[in-house]
Amino acid sequence: MNMKKPLVVITGASSGFGAEIAKLFNQEDYPMLLLGRRTEKIKGLPLNFDDSFVDSVDVTDIDALKASIKKAEAIYGPTDLLVNNAGVMLLGNVQNQPATEWKTMLDTNVLGVLNGMQAVLSEMMERKHGTIINMSSLAGRKTFTNHAAYVASKFGVHGLSETIREEVSSYNVRVSLVAPGAAETELLTHVTDQHALSDYQAWKDSMGGITLDPARVAQTVKFIYDMPQEVNIREIDIAATRQDG
Repeated sequence: MNMKKPLVVITGASSGFGAEIAKLFNQEDYPMLLLGRRTEKIKGLPLNFDDSFVDSVDVTDIDALKASIKKAEAIYGPTDLLVNNAGVMLLGNVQNQPATEWKTMLDTNVLGVLNGMQAVLSEMMERKHGTIINMSSLAGRKTFTNHAAYVASKFGVHGLSETIREEVSSYNVRVSLVAPGAAETELLTHVTDQHALSDYQAWKDSMGGITLDPARVAQTVKFIYDMPQEVNIREIDIAATRQDG
């Protein structure tokens, strides 16, 4: 068991940004708690699991989330980094998109982030040490067609991140945010509106089909974390050079 480095907690670790972040920290021998609803996918990642704890947790279930973090902390010590990565993107026009999809996005993308932060903040503040990195989106800074509810959720992540950063800064706790542009992840696989999906693909094709490599986002997260505790990179927006929006 590696007790030299502190615990890193990653939500939504089964694919996309979360999987790449897990790979990067695993390469540097950080003990990790990897959370996701599809644990079989996490366990299939090319990782050394000697110092990694995998758990099936829905971030909208705050009690289960807190319990899982406590179990990992009993083994590896207090959480030093929480990456709130779990999220969903369900594209659709507000005129006909099912309200259940709005709720899914707001529950996961906003309440899930708040749940994660509440689970670790008190102890971080007591120790006067710790970092939370919330994964948002460029859709948290600007609007996109067929993204209304998703944009609302990501604007929420931007707003809550800055608010809580202000609240905990005097305790030497860092809250940062990464806002990626269009990337090669599984987010689109859950979209039910085929027209919205076609419009998104046409937009992607207009950029030459080139989107952001999730590995670059993982490197950005690591860069933020590697700064000294007294330095907080509050936000990084990252996208493919060809992305125009």
